[in-house]
Amino acid sequence: MTKKFAQVTIIILLLIAVLSVIFPQTPKIINAQNINAADTAWMLTSTALVLIMTPGLAFFYGGMVNKKNVLSTMLQSFICMAVISVIWFFVGFSLSFGDSINGIIGNPTTFFMMRNVIDGTPWKLAPTIPLILFAFYQLKFAIITPALITGAFAERIKFKSYLLFIVLFCLFIYCPLAHATWHPDGILAKLGVLDFAGGVVVHMSAGWAALAGAIYLKSRNESVHNPARITYVLLGTGLLWFGWIGFNSGSAFHADTIAAIALGTTSTASAASAFTWIIFDAVRGKKPGAMGACIGAVVGLVAITPAAGFVTIPQSFVIGTVASIISSLMVEWRSKTSIDDTLDVFPCHGVGGIVGMLLTGVFASHKINPAVTYDGLLYGQGRLFLVQLSAMVGVSLFAFFGTLLLLKFTDINSTLRVSETEEKEGLDWSQHEEKL
Repeated sequence: MTKKFAQVTIIILLLIAVLSVIFPQTPKIINAQNINAADTAWMLTSTALVLIMTPGLAFFYGGMVNKKNVLSTMLQSFICMAVISVIWFFVGFSLSFGDSINGIIGNPTTFFMMRNVIDGTPWKLAPTIPLILFAFYQLKFAIITPALITGAFAERIKFKSYLLFIVLFCLFIYCPLAHATWHPDGILAKLGVLDFAGGVVVHMSAGWAALAGAIYLKSRNESVHNPARITYVLLGTGLLWFGWIGFNSGSAFHADTIAAIALGTTSTASAASAFTWIIFDAVRGKKPGAMGACIGAVVGLVAITPAAGFVTIPQSFVIGTVASIISSLMVEWRSKTSIDDTLDVFPCHGVGGIVGMLLTGVFASHKINPAVTYDGLLYGQGRLFLVQLSAMVGVSLFAFFGTLLLLKFTDINSTLRVSETEEKEGLDWSQHEEKL
């Protein structure tokens, strides 16, 4: 990281600190009359569960790259917990959940620097938990989304440029999508798009951004790829699977039956997908491996995310199985192209999210969740499927081309790609002067 870049960053952080002092926020008397203790306890737990997914992702990705890039790859996930938290505190929460501006973005002043959050009225769709808890639960989703992208351009991006990119991605891709999808006045929400826990907002946005990143940064100079620690991948998968319970069940915002349904569908889909992946490998003459089982489990978790609280347990089994087969085929297809998506983020997260999104339009039912206005295709209604399909196309175009613009802007102001020499010696040393 250059000295000038660090100096500018310090000035920005100090400016934010000064603003915090100049505009102190004295909370009003907090009215906790409608706050439910059980819901609050569950959401506190879910917030912690979702946060642990980012270190889990660090191990998941870190174990897959070459040994000389393990630390740099893991740090790219960990640093999101710091950088995105600052952005979220300053303006991110407002852009995502502030008063709607034409259904596209939130008013940046609504919760500027967490103003009116401690004593704020609970969120409309989470009326029984404190607004501050809702705000920081949603932060954990914002943290992991840019971290997911890193697997696509692993082993070849400059750290300082990566920092600038994730800030821009959060502000201009993630926050608008979160607002459009999860704010009651958001444009996608008003269309009736169903995304229970982040199929659109998290996985499709990260998947398409990953594809854009892989294309823009081009292939690595070294074609040999030897996973450094498959044991790390197993550990990371375990942490992701564990944390995903909070990711999906927590998105019910209540300790209730919908949360329990999301638990069941999440567990079933991930198990079905992991088992399908290794069996599908065996059918094609490959030996079942730890990497395949881990990738399959994550694909199932991704695919069930948009549908978790809207479908039955048997339907979640179908979603996990179908997503596993399609993503596996996409991984094989990608390997035959010149696209160097290092850790296959798009085939797994992007395609998994798309499959889950579309199958939500097939299986969702108001009998499972009253929030479903129109039942899925399976029940003879086509409107929801068409809405899901339209949203899939629109979000894909926005995330892909929007990310390309952000990458170009970042590259102009801070070169994205490391030099061939830096890549050869490894990013652990060239970017951080550290080694395993």
